[in-house]
Amino acid sequence: MCRLALKTANTPFSPYTVLTAMEAMREGYDGSGLGLLLRGLEFEDFKYDAKFPILSGIAHTKQAETRLDEYMDAHGYELKYDHRFAMKDGIITEPGRYRYFLRAYRMPEAFKSKSQAAKEEELLRARLALRQLGAASGDLTVFSFYPDVAIIKEVGWPMQIGEALSLWDNQIQSRVCMAQGRQNTNYGINLYACHPFFIQGIATMTNGENTAFVPIRDWLIGRGFPGYIGYESDSEVFTHLLHYTLRHLDLPLAAYKHIITPLSIKELDRHPQGEFLKGLRTSCRRLIIDGPNAVIGTLPDETCLLVMDHKKMRPAIVGGHDGEWAITSELCGLDALIPDRDRSLDFQPMREHTVVIPPQRKELVIWSQLDPLPELSYAQAA
Repeated sequence: MCRLALKTANTPFSPYTVLTAMEAMREGYDGSGLGLLLRGLEFEDFKYDAKFPILSGIAHTKQAETRLDEYMDAHGYELKYDHRFAMKDGIITEPGRYRYFLRAYRMPEAFKSKSQAAKEEELLRARLALRQLGAASGDLTVFSFYPDVAIIKEVGWPMQIGEALSLWDNQIQSRVCMAQGRQNTNYGINLYACHPFFIQGIATMTNGENTAFVPIRDWLIGRGFPGYIGYESDSEVFTHLLHYTLRHLDLPLAAYKHIITPLSIKELDRHPQGEFLKGLRTSCRRLIIDGPNAVIGTLPDETCLLVMDHKKMRPAIVGGHDGEWAITSELCGLDALIPDRDRSLDFQPMREHTVVIPPQRKELVIWSQLDPLPELSYAQAA
C-alpha cells in the first residue's frame, strides 16, 4: 500500500503543510519515494505568470544541466525564472543530485499565435525529448513541462525531503498540492515510478494495485499517442486513461468512472443512459481496471477528484469547508490538514461514486454512476 494526501485551498499554502499529513500516515509507506505536484503556483521571489510553462526535474550532473540549457536554447525557449531551492546538505543521501530545478520559460516565438492544442503538443514533445535525452546517459530526469504545474520527486521520507529542500520556507506556495508516500511493491526504486503522474495538465496518484495493467498499457501504447509511454508503475495508466477520456473521447469527467469501473449489465438495463453506457462499456472493455485502487486526480482548472474501484480495499476520505478541502488515505491525514472542519460532513465514497472538488472550492460535488452523466443529456448520449 501507499499513502496519499491532497489539499486544495483558495489561499496558497506551503507544500510542507501536506508533508505533515504524510507524516501522520507514515506507517503506510516505506520511504522508497515521495512525489509532490503543485498547481496554482506562487513564488516568493518571482511574480509568476501562468502563461509560462514550468519545467520540473533533476539534473544529476553539471553536464546534464548544460545539455538541458543547450536543448532549450536551440528550440527557442527563453528562460524567465530559475528557482533555487535553499538546500540543506547531508539529508538526501541518494547519489547524483547536482540540481533540482523548477524553471519557467517563454515559449518559442513561433508558438505565440498558435492554438492551445498546438502549444500543449509542443510542450509534450519537448518533455519527451528531454526525458529521452536523459535516458541515454541516466543523468537527467524530467517530470513535467506545463504552465502552472511543478513536480518534485525524490527517494526518502517526506519530512526528510521537505527539510532537505527547505519546503517550509514559503518560497513556493500553491493552491493545490498532491503528495504520495510510496510503498515499493512490484517495481524497483525509480523516480519515474513515484506518483503523481502527469500528462498535458492532467494528474493522478493511486493507492493500490492494478492487475489489469499489462493489457491496459498495451492498449494505450497501441493508440499511437506519443505521451502514452513510460509505465515504470502500473498506476501510470490511470493518468493516461483520464487523459484519454477527456481529450480523445471528449467525454465529461463523470464518464471516467464508467470506463475504468463500469456498472453491471443489470444496472445499465435500469440506467436512464443505459444504451449509451453499454456501448461505452463494450468499446472500452480493455480499459476496465482490476483493483483494489483509490485514485485521486487534478485537472488544469484546479478541479480535484476521487474515485475508488468496486473492491473498496484501499481507503480514502474527503473533508473540509468552504475554501479549503483535502483528500487523504486515512482520517489522521485529514485531521492534520484541516483540523477545524465539521467532521460530520466527511465523506468516504462507495464503489459507484466520483467525488469532485470544483475550482471554486465551496462544497463537495458527489456523482453516482447510477444517475445520468452530468454535462451530457440523454438526447446527446443517444
